[in-house]
Amino acid sequence: MGSSSVSANASHGDDGLTNGFHPGNCFPETSESYPYRKAVGEIISCKAAVVWGPGEPFVIEEIEVDPPQKMEVRVRILFTSICHTDLSAWKGENEAQRVYPRILGHEASGVVESVGEGVTDLREGDHVVPIFAGECGKCTYCKSEKTNFCETYRVNPFKSTMIGDGKTRFFTASQRQPIYHFLNTSTFSEYTVLDSACVVKIHPNAPLHKMCLLSCGVSTGVGAVWNTADVEEGSTVAVFGLGAVGLAVVEGARVRGASRIIGVDTNSEKSTKAKEMGVTEFVNPREHSKPLHEMLNSMTEGGVDYSFECVGSVDVLREAFLSTHDGWGVCVVLGIHQSPRLLPMHPMELFNGRRIVGSVFGDVKGKTQLPDMVRKCMDGVLKVDRLITHELRFEEINTALQLLKEGKSLRCVLRL
Repeated sequence: MGSSSVSANASHGDDGLTNGFHPGNCFPETSESYPYRKAVGEIISCKAAVVWGPGEPFVIEEIEVDPPQKMEVRVRILFTSICHTDLSAWKGENEAQRVYPRILGHEASGVVESVGEGVTDLREGDHVVPIFAGECGKCTYCKSEKTNFCETYRVNPFKSTMIGDGKTRFFTASQRQPIYHFLNTSTFSEYTVLDSACVVKIHPNAPLHKMCLLSCGVSTGVGAVWNTADVEEGSTVAVFGLGAVGLAVVEGARVRGASRIIGVDTNSEKSTKAKEMGVTEFVNPREHSKPLHEMLNSMTEGGVDYSFECVGSVDVLREAFLSTHDGWGVCVVLGIHQSPRLLPMHPMELFNGRRIVGSVFGDVKGKTQLPDMVRKCMDGVLKVDRLITHELRFEEINTALQLLKEGKSLRCVLRL
């Protein structure tokens, strides 16, 4: 049987704290005319945060960024943030991902500096958001309404070079040593090169410092509610793990009109922020002797309609699954599970009518659906700025990493 609590040591979900921090007004509320260097067809010299080995501090290096090749785009990154996937990659938790030197980062926003041959949907000066789960729009997957996968540009944590020629676009300035890419994006750099399928054009008036969160955390959480689960008005929801992704789930459920949103976390300090964002009841499993799913079942007359596991622990996943109502309950898996442990579940348990489903990037088709999310943010329907707990200069990236590592931030936005 599963654990009766959300594991405090599960390090692969988003579980940051606000600690009473309120971000200041150092970023503009509306989009400005951001200056950037145009070097079409030329190598650009700029600064990037390079990691040289697992767990080593980021080093701000002078690097060279090659021009975009066929179906590629070079983007001036203006804002970037750090999520737990970056933290896991920095630690080198998966041996197969240990490719160095490397430029991490996958949540960002910026401006197109130049485009390569064949790119027709983007041009210089466009405001854009990079996405790690690309959309070519032409393959069988992209044409299907049943998935947000792309045959060529789907998320691949092991990919460290460009698809076109299998080479990098980053080099050290001193010796032209290759620096490797990460998650189709590599946003911890003043300039980056991406496949055009991994770049989404957004409204020019959208506040870019907020839009960077749509590269991953917000889209993952909100999309899981709107797309994967398709939560209806009046539904009951439980969210396991109240970090940035978990709170994005809360936001998506709030907008959909869920009648009850139960937040579950082992850190009671998160309850205030969670309730500000729409959680109706907060549960800390450590404060109760009764198994968590039994307690939630009794609270909701048999279980919630939808549960979302945002921690990355199989024990928590089991509790989330059993917390849904038999007959129709749906459990959505969002946490990144690095552990080799398999699902603690007997197949016959599925015969009780509960379902379990995984969700990548919230089943959001980036180029197709992200612009509408941006519009909802601009209209005040989605309130993503409440997830920004810290704002720092790019040079303070190691401080931002430490804040996330210690669970003191939800999202720290870095300004380049």
